[in-house]
Amino acid sequence: MNKIDEKISQQIPLQDNPTDESKGMIEPRIEACAERSYIAIPIEATLKEWGKVNALIKELFEWLKKKGLQPNGAPFFRYWTVGGTNKKFKLEVGIPVVNATFGNERVIAGTIPEGKYVIIDHKGHPDRIHETVNLLEEWSENRGITWDKKVEDNEEIWGGRFEYYLTDPAIEPDLDKWSIEIAFKIKD
Repeated sequence: MNKIDEKISQQIPLQDNPTDESKGMIEPRIEACAERSYIAIPIEATLKEWGKVNALIKELFEWLKKKGLQPNGAPFFRYWTVGGTNKKFKLEVGIPVVNATFGNERVIAGTIPEGKYVIIDHKGHPDRIHETVNLLEEWSENRGITWDKKVEDNEEIWGGRFEYYLTDPAIEPDLDKWSIEIAFKIKD
């Protein structure tokens, strides 16, 4: 059990998808996760504007420090909708906290939903994360897994699509050595 992430882990045996360490990918797994509180800043940005998204992590840590609060897990991106180079992603940049807290006009409070998630660990540069996401999606499709998402106005809205940035860049500045946990919520 990972104390920081407060996960209730129920690993389900996997069979036919070996680890591909050469690409920095680890086999997907299914875990049951408890609900967790977080603070976040919502943002809409294309991949071309991603520097604005990354800058919010530092702002959130400064906000926590001013409030005298401690993080309770790794910073994350919560994707509500997925964009691309020219289409905006709708997401929240967040940090888990121990107890629900109130934000302000910029920082919001939220919860990571309880439920089962397909999780995979991406090892390596964040620019290659799409390879790991593709593996997660293919693995899940082969097992008939349905995501917690809905379609509104021809746009997919996710109930739980997360990337947890487990590596502290102050300790490990080499992006090729980073570890990122990708978690997609399974429909209840």
